[in-house]
Amino acid sequence: MIPDCGISSDIISGFCGETPEDHEQTLSLIRESQFDFSYMYFYSERPGTLAARRYPDDVPEDEKKRRLEEIIKLQRKISEQSNLRDVGAITKVLIEGDSKKSPSFWMGRNDQNKVVVFSKEVGSLQPGDYAWLRIVRSTGGTLIGEKVSGMEAIQNN
Repeated sequence: MIPDCGISSDIISGFCGETPEDHEQTLSLIRESQFDFSYMYFYSERPGTLAARRYPDDVPEDEKKRRLEEIIKLQRKISEQSNLRDVGAITKVLIEGDSKKSPSFWMGRNDQNKVVVFSKEVGSLQPGDYAWLRIVRSTGGTLIGEKVSGMEAIQNN
């Protein structure tokens, strides 16, 4: 119904009482939903929370971590496929700041909340500015962009 929307999720493995069958259902949900990206963690008890007061933390930590690794592996594969579909597209990116890997690159997010990295050599931009970029390649978690001309951006908007 909404083309080009981005869908993300938050997933916790090993919540109190989670069975192996519950974990398999989580993996099935991830496969079916095809989230563009997810924030994934294993459950850890937080003092004072409702869960800490009501539910025993009964899934062993090594099992929580093993399940989380399965979730991460599956989500990375799906995210990589999602990002590959963006290669060649022109997208508007809100610049957030320097790339984590190099101060020579900007990092920002597009309308789907996907991380896009591109060279600072594209002009006098700063955090808070928008840049129109062509996605030239991708990784499992990041899109790599190049600046496009104003005319290209208008034609593709």
